Amino acid sequence: MLLTLTTTHRPATDLGHLLVKHPDRVQSFDLPAGTAHVLYPEADEARCTAALLVEVDPLKLGGGRGRRQATTPDSFTLGQYVNDRPYAASSLLSSALAKVFRSALRGGSRDRPELAAAAIPLEVRVPVLRCRGGAELAVRVFAPLGWAVAATPIPLDEAYPEWGDSRYVDLTLTGTLRLADALNHLYVLLPVLDDAKHYWVAPDEVDKLLRAGAGWLADHPERALITRRYLAHRRALAGEAMARLAELRLADEPPADDSIEGGPSTGDGAEAPRASLAVRRREAVLAALRDSGASRVLDLGCGGGALLTALVADRRFTEVVGTDVSSQALALAARRLRLDRLPERQRDRIRLWQSALTYRDDRLRGYDAAVLMEVVEHLDPPRLPALEDAVFGHARPGTVVVTTPNVEYNVRYEGLGAGRFRHTDHRFEWTRAEFAAWVERVATAYGYTATIGGVGDEDPDLGCPTQLAVLSRTDTDIRKEETTR
Repeated sequence: MLLTLTTTHRPATDLGHLLVKHPDRVQSFDLPAGTAHVLYPEADEARCTAALLVEVDPLKLGGGRGRRQATTPDSFTLGQYVNDRPYAASSLLSSALAKVFRSALRGGSRDRPELAAAAIPLEVRVPVLRCRGGAELAVRVFAPLGWAVAATPIPLDEAYPEWGDSRYVDLTLTGTLRLADALNHLYVLLPVLDDAKHYWVAPDEVDKLLRAGAGWLADHPERALITRRYLAHRRALAGEAMARLAELRLADEPPADDSIEGGPSTGDGAEAPRASLAVRRREAVLAALRDSGASRVLDLGCGGGALLTALVADRRFTEVVGTDVSSQALALAARRLRLDRLPERQRDRIRLWQSALTYRDDRLRGYDAAVLMEVVEHLDPPRLPALEDAVFGHARPGTVVVTTPNVEYNVRYEGLGAGRFRHTDHRFEWTRAEFAAWVERVATAYGYTATIGGVGDEDPDLGCPTQLAVLSRTDTDIRKEETTR
């Protein structure tokens, strides 16, 4: 079975640094069911392709005495020896990805850390993928993640087209994503489409799924199907996974209707796939933090840790602090970050503190930037001045990034009637004029300059679904404060 991964990022040979596999060498790795080989059919500055070729030994796959047999796609007696496992992409290829590209899956790169954190142009091809559900299902699971999907059914026999198509597709994915995200999508979704895992699914597979699906699975429109198939239709495990995903969704507070997060439908049935508003909001916040040059960052009101996970994945942020008034939310964030499993050096970059944003907290002083992502609307309006004093007056980070819903846009959400907010815990939601007035007042009162923008597809009359402001202290103000310390 074969998978190729191509980039046109310049220099394209940096792909070798990200995968930790040199383009000038052929490398081989032993697997429980065969051998994996990594080679580069092309490698120059303009274009580089890495190929993962997995050779499966059916005798090894069949197992030995005392081993519990895994699911095979064929039920006849010799099915464990005579099958399509050596040729069609499946969980065997997923396991090979996990072993061969371990550091790339985790998003790390010793030689190119900034590139590992950046989205780059990628093309993935799996020429033979057993796809239970056909090409349409491949589009349904990959397209919401930002991929342009070409899934071409493979005919049973090209010489006899009247026989129709086989159960296999030739899959090509193109998009601009982080390499780690791309590999984790493949790790989860290749066996999901094949729907026939080669090994016994134990309870620890739930943790593997949530780890690989961090940042995207909880918001995926096909998360129930993905969870059920990945866990080999084991109802108890799938139920546990769905419950934990529900916790993550609650902590991340998605909008009222995921199906229209990106904006109103054009009605032509041909909309390009797009990431959810929650994902786009995080990306916008991260971009603002990178533009500010911040390295020590506060996530104020961090909830279950969705933004914290993205911050920790970017090594330019040398210290990341999450605060929340809820100890339960902090426990969920710790689990989401897998703090108990991180190496000590990585764990030392992260702090989780219980803190209320309406009270001054000396621990929060001296940071480069702070984020209030979907936080202010959870406070009763009379408590806003206390937050302003605690964050802008006392903590005084160099940059503060604020996001909040645009209430004018709510009419675009089906079932969200007049006077209703996007979340039951929201105390208010601002119009664009109200948000701009609040930002201007706070900036003037506390010595910040501000820019205001939006996140999500912009409606010409209603604006964007999410409002975003970046408030920055002047260099002169910061230098004066440093001089007096």
